[in-house]
Amino acid sequence: MSDYLVILIGIMIPLLGTTLGSGMVFFMKNAMQPKLKKLMLGFASGVMIAASVWSLIMPAINMAEEAGTIGWIPAAVGFLLGVAFLLILDTYVPHIHADSDEPEGKPSKLGKSTMLVFAVTLHNIPEGMAVGVVFGTMLGSGAPITLASAFALSIGIAIQNFPEGAIISAPLVGNGLSKKKAFGYGFISGVVEPISAAITIALTSLISPILPYVLSFAAGAMIYVVVEELIPESQEGHHSNIGTIGAALGFTLMMILDVALG
Repeated sequence: MSDYLVILIGIMIPLLGTTLGSGMVFFMKNAMQPKLKKLMLGFASGVMIAASVWSLIMPAINMAEEAGTIGWIPAAVGFLLGVAFLLILDTYVPHIHADSDEPEGKPSKLGKSTMLVFAVTLHNIPEGMAVGVVFGTMLGSGAPITLASAFALSIGIAIQNFPEGAIISAPLVGNGLSKKKAFGYGFISGVVEPISAAITIALTSLISPILPYVLSFAAGAMIYVVVEELIPESQEGHHSNIGTIGAALGFTLMMILDVALG
């Protein structure tokens, strides 16, 4: 199997998770139960935190040290740049969250359903970048990232995309869309992942000297999403400990995947 086919499979796996999660809308008779939503949001948070550490920041530090650089410098700089990048997108791109009636970003005349999709799309950009940069880094000679660890990240992102797909599609039905259209919107929100992954892979061949910064950049962008959106939503209202349990489960699963397969 060629490297290109392997990479194509790898970057498409997260989209499969989003698609399957969005498809749950066809089996839901009512809105998603708050406890289940908290558990899913917490689980997604845990997966993304663990992936940021084991799949992105630690390889970035190792690559920098092997190149004779102080390991924490590119990790810290790239991480903060990733946070700043998502902060800018969050500030300017019009979007709205499922449990809110107040749009964020620049004023817009877009409908609520469209802005709900934009909110999830913002979350998916750093996930696609993370998958792209690990597969792109894997192609380099002497890279600290193996095929198994690249697929571990891709599978982990797909697992946490499953609840995210369900979480985005369910409110769309509540906003008056048919289940078919809600599924379509959920699917479209996930398409940005393989696109951003492919762009990142293409860039890694041109920017190999700064790959540690790019790895950490993706980690910072993912952590921004976790801290800004996922954790607060999982802790709202009563039974916030369910979200915490979900985060612990997600973190543990992603850690096992990365360590066992890496």
